Amino acid sequence: MRIARFSVDDEVSFGLIDTDEDGQLFMARISGHPLLGDIQLSGERAPVADVRLLSPVLPSKVVCIGKNYAEHVEEMKDITGPATEDPVVFLKPSTAVVGPDDPIFYPRISERVDFEAELAVVIGRVCREVPRERAKDVIFGYTVGNDVTARDLQRSDAQWTRAKGFDSFCPLGPWIETGLSLEEAGDLRVTSSVDGESRQDGRTAQFMRDIPDLIAYVTQFMTLLPGDVLLTGTPAGVGPLEVGQRVTCAVERIGELTNPVLERD
Repeated sequence: MRIARFSVDDEVSFGLIDTDEDGQLFMARISGHPLLGDIQLSGERAPVADVRLLSPVLPSKVVCIGKNYAEHVEEMKDITGPATEDPVVFLKPSTAVVGPDDPIFYPRISERVDFEAELAVVIGRVCREVPRERAKDVIFGYTVGNDVTARDLQRSDAQWTRAKGFDSFCPLGPWIETGLSLEEAGDLRVTSSVDGESRQDGRTAQFMRDIPDLIAYVTQFMTLLPGDVLLTGTPAGVGPLEVGQRVTCAVERIGELTNPVLERD
């Protein structure tokens, strides 16, 4: 299933994405909350083009993994240093989360803002100390993420919170794909483009630490809640964004997430 969160006339709902007989996407409204296991169709339907897609989930936290692709570690070593034995973990606040077509606001205090396309794992249940072999049991589904980063602040600060945590610096969407197995999620193409020009092109098979390892590692020290998001790292090819550009991040079998870059009023 593809589960989206959307609004019509300021009313926010969840819905199932499907196609009609003409191949057009439409939204079937859900009357319950999918993360609570309450997926009941209300009978209302609308073309996806007629609704506003929102971030498919509102997480209590976004847990991010750095240095999970060897080529990206190499391209960033002057800023973030060499590869590490354990995963690099940092957080984005929930206030950083935005949805498809929402603007990424360029901070006044930064002179370089980068895109980072990533596979995002959506957690489906309260979990702590999850063994690797049970990782699949706590996953609700997958979506696309963009770990937007103020690169100059990441270089200057001793840690990454400020550089990664600005409002609008965590686009998620366009929906949650629940139909992928853990094995399938382990080999998906991850790409990005800016104004239609290709920038990143990698595969999750290149992970230095796979999804079960990441879930087991993070839940050693942190409880994950339903709707929390785990960003799994970005492939090589990251680069700067400018005001007026549009960045698209995509993950094979899930979808595309596009956001414009604007100045904050």
